[in-house]
Amino acid sequence: MKNFDRKLDAKVLLLKTARLKILALHKALIDDERNSFERLNGQITGGQFLNLLVDDKNFQWLRTFSILIVEIDEMLDLDDGFTENMIDDYLLQMRQVVSFELADEDFKSRYKNFIQNNPDIALRNKEIKDLLDDRIA
Repeated sequence: MKNFDRKLDAKVLLLKTARLKILALHKALIDDERNSFERLNGQITGGQFLNLLVDDKNFQWLRTFSILIVEIDEMLDLDDGFTENMIDDYLLQMRQVVSFELADEDFKSRYKNFIQNNPDIALRNKEIKDLLDDRIA
């Protein structure tokens, strides 16, 4: 039983580590999107930008990350706990997102553009991909 507990603890730690990296990547993407938007349209408030993130079709692709982060948070907060399979599913989903395996064409083209044009985002993507590729069979 102790080996199972250690294995589960290691997976939970991996999930939390990858989630933090995805969260930082998501923030970098949002910041870049806001900078691009404001260069074209002028400065906006945080509230105005939040409305754009939620309602504007041009920012819809970012919801791939937002939804994944929220779902992981909800799983980690479950009152009755979570299973190893649930953790494995989210680890796989994260790897698929940063490897462009799950995404629609709009997400793929926009995300690849950011990776090609922003070394920080490219590095963050690679770190997450490497972290997950090394640990997921």
